Formats: sequence, structure tokens, C-alpha cells
Amino acid sequence: MVSSSNNVKIPPQDLDAEKSVLGAVLLDSAAINTVAEFLLPEHFYLPEHSLIYTAMITLFEKQSPIDVITLKNELQHEGSLKKVGGTAYLSDLINTVPSSAYVEHYGRIVKDQYTKRRLITMSSRITEKAFAEDGDVKILLDSAETDIFALSQQHMHRDFIELKSVLAESFERLEEFMKSGSGLRGLTTGFTQLDNKLAGMQDSNLLILAARPGIGKTTLALNMALYVATKEKKPVGFFSLEMSKEELVDRLLVGQADIDAWRLKTGKLSDDDYSRLTEAMGELSEAPIYIDDTPGSTIIEMRTKARKLKVERDVKLIIVDYLQLADAGKRFDSRVQEVSFVSQGLKNLARELKIPVLAISQLSRAVEQRGSKKPQLADLRES
Repeated sequence: MVSSSNNVKIPPQDLDAEKSVLGAVLLDSAAINTVAEFLLPEHFYLPEHSLIYTAMITLFEKQSPIDVITLKNELQHEGSLKKVGGTAYLSDLINTVPSSAYVEHYGRIVKDQYTKRRLITMSSRITEKAFAEDGDVKILLDSAETDIFALSQQHMHRDFIELKSVLAESFERLEEFMKSGSGLRGLTTGFTQLDNKLAGMQDSNLLILAARPGIGKTTLALNMALYVATKEKKPVGFFSLEMSKEELVDRLLVGQADIDAWRLKTGKLSDDDYSRLTEAMGELSEAPIYIDDTPGSTIIEMRTKARKLKVERDVKLIIVDYLQLADAGKRFDSRVQEVSFVSQGLKNLARELKIPVLAISQLSRAVEQRGSKKPQLADLRES
């Protein structure tokens, strides 16, 4: 970032890189194929350059050649030729770059500078909102993270991947699968029949564990978490939106020590119970399970924490208890839309982190009104 003599900061930009992109396309019109997939007219700092690039994109969409003559005609047609400096400036652009070989590199520089400018704009807006005395901090944080995450997604470059590259990755996974000898490609739950149905909990999948209240959904999910953490030695993240971390730990202790839950709640423990609990505590202390019991967490808050856990602990499974208690973070016309938004957010999280996400869900009363009482997808509450 450059400062002028009166200390006014000039936004990040690289006019040489902008000229090089435009010059490279004029040298070789095929170069537009390389940059058009990620570079947009608004990414250019100089308005004249944005107008020129817009005209280039128009010619590209018309499948017309791009050179000084065709570009001049297009700009003239749009009434922008004089604004950009006329034919002389277009001719000068060709002399700014020796070849079109590095057009993608120049384009990336232009986009990087645009991203910096957008960050500055966002920061200014966030600062202004933060100074507002009536601003809700939670809403402010949510808005700031949403904007920055959206910008980071725009900045990420994802292209078509050749099939053989995907096959190579798949072969590596198969080799690991064969070496493990588990017989499953996904994470094992510890329940043989369920594992055989699912082939384990697969990466990038959102799994829904649904039942009516009081059936034991949380206990089942905790057993799965414990199995993954202790038997497979893989980190697990557990978002508990209903129970406190103390309640979850008590359930884990009861299951691991194999003692009566009521005796633990009332404190009426025998010497054998106490011995079992002590041993269970030692075993659980080694389990890489990470609990977040923040009530009313928004999908964005969970996504942020899950990303951090992935970076710091390489988490392999995320569990959310339960789906209907997650906050979408914004208003919807109906609860159905809100729950759908949260579900899509969890699915996106699974894809982003490339791990399975297990979400517990409540079933509606409709399942009890049928003779078979066999649940269906339509029985998921508020979905």
C-alpha cells in the first residue's frame, strides 16, 4: 500500500499487473480462457482497465477474436473508447508484456489486490458498526464472519479435476483401507450391524440419527464418539446444545464404568462403584473428545469452531446434539426453512472438512400414529 505526500493511503493495487493481463490477451486472444474463469471486471482497480476487460469478455462471449481492432470497435460501440484513452492506449498495452505465458500469474496478482481492498472496506464497515452503541455484539460478530467467510470462498480457486487425479487419490485411500484391515472405508461406530449398513461413517457425509425423545439418541452418539476416540484413536468434536458438559461426562463415566446411573446421581456409590469410576476416569482422560456445550450456538459459530478444531487437532468426526436446537443465525419465514438452512450448513461443513458429521434429530409425533411406527424421512421434526 502506497502513501502520498499528504499521508492519504492509496488502496492496494498493481497497475502494472492489470496492464499485463490486458496486454497478454491482446497478444494472444486465447489467453482470455485462462483468466476469464476467475477474474472479473470489478477486480481491476483502474476504471479504464475494468471497461477494457469488460469489452474483452463481451468479445469472448461472442466467440470473436480479441485484438486492437475488434476491441476498439467494441469499446466504440459501448461508448467507452475515449474514456479508456483511445486506440493509442490499447496499442500501448501490447508493449507492456513480452508474451502471454504468465497471464494467470498477473491475473492472480490483480485478484489478490482486489481481495485486500475488499478486506479494507469490510474492516471499515465492521469498525463503524462496532462504534455504534446500540449494536448487538453477537449479531456484529456473526455479520463480520459471514462477510469474511464469503470473501474467502470467492478467493479460493477450485477448478475441474481430471478423473485420473481423483482415481489416484481414491487408490491411496483404498491402500490405507486395505492396510487397516477394518473391512470398512468409513469410521466405525462400534455397532457391527450399523457399520455393515453404512460401511462406516463416510467422509464428507452428513448423517442423521433420529428418534423420539427419551429413546437414547445422545447415549448412542456418545458411545460412537467414545469408540472412535478410544478404539480408533481419532479426535471427535461434540457440540452439545441440550446438555451441559458435566451431564455428558457423567453419561460417559456411567457407560465406561458400567455402573448404575442413579447411584452416580445420588452419590450412593459402593466401593466397587468408586473403583470402577476411578478406572473409567483414567481411560476417558486419554480419549481425544472435545466438548462444546454453548447453548443456542449458530451454524456459523459451530462451523468456525469446527474449522479451528480441524486445524489444531485434526478432528475426524463432528457430532451435533441436536439439530433442532441449532440457531440459523438469521430470521426465516418458518421453522422448516430454518432447520433446512442449518442442515445444509452442516452438510457444507462435512464437505469442507472432509469428515463425517453426525447430527442428532428429533422425530415428530407422526411416527407414533402409524401402526408399524417405522420412522420415515418425513417424520424428522420441523424438516
